[in-house]
Amino acid sequence: MLSVKLICVGRLREKFYIDAFAEYAKRLGAYCRFEVAELTEIRLSDKPSEAEITSALDKEADLVVKNIPQGSYVVALCVEGKKLSSEDIAAVIRAREDSGKPKLCFVIGSSYGLSDKIKRSADLRLSMSDMTFPHHLARVMLAEQIYRGFKINEGSSYHK
Repeated sequence: MLSVKLICVGRLREKFYIDAFAEYAKRLGAYCRFEVAELTEIRLSDKPSEAEITSALDKEADLVVKNIPQGSYVVALCVEGKKLSSEDIAAVIRAREDSGKPKLCFVIGSSYGLSDKIKRSADLRLSMSDMTFPHHLARVMLAEQIYRGFKINEGSSYHK
């Protein structure tokens, strides 16, 4: 069975995000070993300099790396990533299931994004859209797309 881990910098606080994410996490349990790691976002001043932001992202990257399961195919969510369709996400899932390394790990950064260290080391850089989303909403959207990918792969009518 495929192991899917989401590494998220920052914690969900709003009930509507928590409830929506919990629903998809529950659904995903039927298709994979699903796990979430919520990492602490480094606090910054109200108007941080670029150097402060870079330093915080590098510290967060160290935490992210420690949480990536060995042998995982790592997908970093970032603006400059590749845009994939739901069918393409399903193909990524299927490829991991068929590989000898059935571990898939998605990384969502903090409100300032991800360190270049994480982006460079990822197997795939994924962009959800040219639009900007709160990273908490991105987590819910990603969970839904992973679930949709499993449903596409099983031939279900969920994806119309």
